[in-house]
Amino acid sequence: MAGGGARLLGLIIDLVLASLVTTLFVTPSLQDPAVMQTFNLWSVGVWAAITVIPAAFFGFTPGMAVVGIRVARLDGAQMIGVWRAVVRATLTFVIIPAAIRNIDGRSWLDRLTGTVVIRMR
Repeated sequence: MAGGGARLLGLIIDLVLASLVTTLFVTPSLQDPAVMQTFNLWSVGVWAAITVIPAAFFGFTPGMAVVGIRVARLDGAQMIGVWRAVVRATLTFVIIPAAIRNIDGRSWLDRLTGTVVIRMR
């Protein structure tokens, strides 16, 4: 199973990637709160897209691929599916369910969706 450090690093990479992609469409301006609010909203949307779509069909986000971890279903199915990926992204956005883990290293969002994060290498 993947440790908390790899999971956190994967999340940070995904967040940075989402911000970089968003800068292609919305130019951030730290002096203008309205522009930054728009930038942040678009960044959340981009983050959701780069988190849900690859995780649903391939089992990992770009950040997870970089650190060598992936999401797997406990029942052995190939894809985790869209609803599991959406629930995982939503609970990750809330942070607390993703941060609290039990003795076997699975977070609340893993237990709710019947998944586990494992090392690929």
